[in-house]
Amino acid sequence: MATAAKKSTNTVKDYVYSWEGRDKAGKQVKGELRAGGEAIVSATMRRQGVIVTKIKKKSYASGKKVTEKDIALFTRQLATMMKAGVPLIQSFDIVGKGHANPSVAKLIMDIRGDVETGTSLSQAFRKFPLYFDPLFCNLVGAGEQAGILEDLLTRLAIYKEKTVAIKAKIKGALFYPVSIIAVAFVVTAVIMVWVVPAFKDVFKSFGADLPAPTLVVMGISDFVVKFWYLVFGVPIIGLYLFFQAWQRSLEIQRVMDKLLLKLPIFGEIIRKATVARWTRTLATMFAAGVPLVESLDSVGGAAGNAVYLDATLKIQNEVSSGTSLTIAMQNADVFPTMVTQMVSIGEESGSLDAMLGKVADFYEEEVDEAVASMSSLMEPLIMVFLGVIIGALIIAMYLPIFKLGAVVG
Repeated sequence: MATAAKKSTNTVKDYVYSWEGRDKAGKQVKGELRAGGEAIVSATMRRQGVIVTKIKKKSYASGKKVTEKDIALFTRQLATMMKAGVPLIQSFDIVGKGHANPSVAKLIMDIRGDVETGTSLSQAFRKFPLYFDPLFCNLVGAGEQAGILEDLLTRLAIYKEKTVAIKAKIKGALFYPVSIIAVAFVVTAVIMVWVVPAFKDVFKSFGADLPAPTLVVMGISDFVVKFWYLVFGVPIIGLYLFFQAWQRSLEIQRVMDKLLLKLPIFGEIIRKATVARWTRTLATMFAAGVPLVESLDSVGGAAGNAVYLDATLKIQNEVSSGTSLTIAMQNADVFPTMVTQMVSIGEESGSLDAMLGKVADFYEEEVDEAVASMSSLMEPLIMVFLGVIIGALIIAMYLPIFKLGAVVG
């Protein structure tokens, strides 16, 4: 019995097969089918009145990682195809075969195979949670049930595109200063490891006392040369372990998310981006006909910040007990006054999704302007930072030469 039970839990792995054959009229036909083996392909097509003459297992070249941008593009293409009246299976064929990334093409064709065998589109998406989150699947399911799948896919495409765009802006804003700091670290390390020891050999022949800044720099250089594995290894390993803990520990995420919101300059940009994502997600869910309490299930996680996740759970509890969304958001104390006022107008006028969409548009524009302003502000600050660090090292090493020149003069 135990053996039989064990065998029954084994699942057959499906592959995509391309086939060619003749239909009942003798016409040559071909296509693709996702199945557990060639025999299943032959049997399936025979039931459909096709005599298969050729079957080939389809292989996909290894491609780049499937990104959020790829999913946004796929959603937009699928929505466009369906609005144009192209059947769903054919839409998958067109989008999948025309994609430049083999990994995306394989993902699309796997979903196509599930849909072709009778699985609903939302259930097919749920088999790939790494790429399609619950919000995405819930909206597709709502569209299928209400018969407005094309409209829901269009809304999803807009939502995904906006989310990708705002994340790219935040990453772009953070990348510039981080890259400059990394370059400064590398340049400083090169000076400490190779340049300062060369000067040290020269200074030995002077036979005079060296200035204090020069002695400090030479001492740091000796430490870096002797313990280089600590100087380079500890920061790298430390950062790796820190980011791993950040990803896996909810408590660390909460602490870091609170700190990020309090950072000067960056904190305000992150807050605006989070509010934009929060309102955009809720607007998309509510416009799709998903009840407000259920919509809030997906909104907190989509915001991407633990502070707003906790606030969303609190809002959901209050709304489910009869409190209006406006009052619940005010009680959460994480939303600007303008947001709660717009939500209040939306509730009173019955156009909550439209008002939330306007709030999201406003804060996305605010993020654009803030990132542009920050880039202009950061450039001179970074130049000053680099100048101070590199300049101080160079001056410290040239002080003995200046002192010797003064003595000789």
